[in-house]
Amino acid sequence: MAPSSFLARTLGISFSPVGMLGLTIILAWALVALFAPLLIPYPVGEIVDYDFFGPISHQFWFGTDYLGRDIFSRTLMGARYTVGISLAAVVLACFGGVALGMTAAVIGGWFDAALSRFLDALNSIPSKLFGLVVVAAVGSSVPVLVGTLAVIYAPGAYRFARALAVNINTMDYVTVARARGEGTFYLIRSEILPNILGPALADLGLRFVFIVLLLSGLSFLGLGVQPPNADWGALVRENIGGLPYGAPAVIFPCLAIASLTISVNLLIDNLPRKIRDRSAS
Repeated sequence: MAPSSFLARTLGISFSPVGMLGLTIILAWALVALFAPLLIPYPVGEIVDYDFFGPISHQFWFGTDYLGRDIFSRTLMGARYTVGISLAAVVLACFGGVALGMTAAVIGGWFDAALSRFLDALNSIPSKLFGLVVVAAVGSSVPVLVGTLAVIYAPGAYRFARALAVNINTMDYVTVARARGEGTFYLIRSEILPNILGPALADLGLRFVFIVLLLSGLSFLGLGVQPPNADWGALVRENIGGLPYGAPAVIFPCLAIASLTISVNLLIDNLPRKIRDRSAS
């Protein structure tokens, strides 16, 4: 049975061939991130070739970097940091933003106004500048990166969820539930959330792409994952000086970033409508 047929039968979601291609690439990178230590042929910090920026060969599939380390191994391990940090940050950002957005829409009044103004002020700070200041002040570590990226993108998730929830909050069935004496938590869980779930998941996918690119940008500036470990952006920064004569060390991490972000966008183009159809049914 084809993967698309299996998903259609078990989940009720049918993907176009392009969406299925995007999903396949995303799952492949997720598996690489999970099992990278078992897949890499060399330790990420070990110098395995005394010819730095070595060419592609049967021994070194992606060549070697500026110290003679295997780029294939470092790219696979970089997936663990890029995918892991970005996924954790986007889940925190969207969970917090959507929860606050729905709560503000239901409660309204001073709570909605105060929270909206605060998050608007936070959202007005350029994302890369905010990340640079926080990471430079506190220091770069995985928890700091996850927290910083989540804070940067939570206001956008809040505004998106609140805009959807405000419209749902005016519907007749919500008014009836409120007249029955249902509390805020019930309205959010049973009336608001099911009706914004599809767009919220689509928004999560888009923010995942933005977080991957921002994390790669911070790492390119030296404020991401620290040596000897590296995410894909750090791999580009480390080897950018060897681009004229060691291009594979730069090209393959760039291709990894591009393949992940493009695949997420391909999947999003197919996914939201299907999930919305399921919610409506």
